[in-house]
Amino acid sequence: MDNDQGERIIQRVRHPLVIRRAKVARVSSLSPHMRRIVVSGAELKGFFSPGFDDHVKLFMPAPGAALVLPSVGERGMEFPTDGARPVARDFTPRHFDHASTELTIDVALHAHGPATEWAATVTEGQEVGIGGPRGSMLIPDSFHTHLLIGDETALPAIARRVEELPLSCRAIVLAEVRNAQEQIELDGDCALTVRWAYREDDGPGLVDLLQSLPELLVDAFAWIACESSTAKALRSYLVETGKIESRLVKASGYWRRGESAVHDVHENWS
Repeated sequence: MDNDQGERIIQRVRHPLVIRRAKVARVSSLSPHMRRIVVSGAELKGFFSPGFDDHVKLFMPAPGAALVLPSVGERGMEFPTDGARPVARDFTPRHFDHASTELTIDVALHAHGPATEWAATVTEGQEVGIGGPRGSMLIPDSFHTHLLIGDETALPAIARRVEELPLSCRAIVLAEVRNAQEQIELDGDCALTVRWAYREDDGPGLVDLLQSLPELLVDAFAWIACESSTAKALRSYLVETGKIESRLVKASGYWRRGESAVHDVHENWS
């Protein structure tokens, strides 16, 4: 494998903000609490998402109201003063088919919340808005080992990364879900090891799985996304034990206990 450091540069790139209108084409369930929503429409032509953990903002109409989308002005997104403002949440673009202009988004259903209620009841033909992605972090696949850690909210990005990694790479996935019925299929060309933690069993969590990992993390990059305090603890363990350099660990809090619409970043890039 070519270990040229020039191929190990982690890049941040920005994209023009584009707001697109689409319609739900298909809805299915990947697990009891993971819904796959495929949206399509002519305005999705040219959609671009180069990073496996990119985020798009999904605009969902307020209950009983028509979809109202923002325009893009000098200050970013600007909403009209009339009409009910839509619910907006960030999701990972799981897959985009350029030929059919279909965008797949997998949504983890939580106990409550407007996004969960929408995703649990949405049907074909309903309108949605797609904003972004605004930017991407491009992590080279030239690392030998890719350590991917997360809970349900991270599974779409983890599944996409596993699919996109080449045969020459190895992926280690540590994933926490409610129970065994919530597992989803992870498949790709890379050498893959998956370890699951189940909250309902009151057994080992993500930190426990990481601490018990026997594999040597050589030539590795770590990607972490889950509840914010857990993401911070996972990152601290990797960095403080010297298993992976701090600049090679990306950790994000995709949610925070007791709060909504949260995205924390725990990192120290150098």
